Amino acid sequence: MKNGLVIIGIILIGLGVVALAYQGITYTTSEKVLEVGPLKAEVERKKTVPLPPILGALAIAGGVVVLIVAARAR
Repeated sequence: MKNGLVIIGIILIGLGVVALAYQGITYTTSEKVLEVGPLKAEVERKKTVPLPPILGALAIAGGVVVLIVAARAR
């Protein structure tokens, strides 16, 4: 149980740092624009899902709290 809490705390802190560093997730989609017989045209579009900085801060704070709880349980 204690080791599991430590791992969860470290993962939360890591995710929080990554969320603060990148502030968004970008991915590429491919959409068909035109399809006439054997001719096909596609467009690649980049889309970004923003991650607010408060989300990263909350993940770090949650990880620290979990680590404190794990340390007190010992």
